[in-house]
Amino acid sequence: MQHDRIFSEGSLAWVDAIVWAIAVAWALLLGVFYFAVSWELPGLPAALLLMLVAGAVLGLLIVVMRALLRQATTLRADMDAVI
Repeated sequence: MQHDRIFSEGSLAWVDAIVWAIAVAWALLLGVFYFAVSWELPGLPAALLLMLVAGAVLGLLIVVMRALLRQATTLRADMDAVI
């Protein structure tokens, strides 16, 4: 079924790639934050901390959405077996 590509096992690979990309970006931002604390720019650490929190929230949201996609994929496979 071409129109049901979202609820397939192949879509989970794309979501995993997105999760890893967010994790790598967050780790790089954490490294920049670590070094930015010692710099003499007054608002930079606060802005970076805000971006770190936003990145963590986004990452956790994507992980929850991945779990929902996995559950929907399982339910879709069960429904196809019944029908």
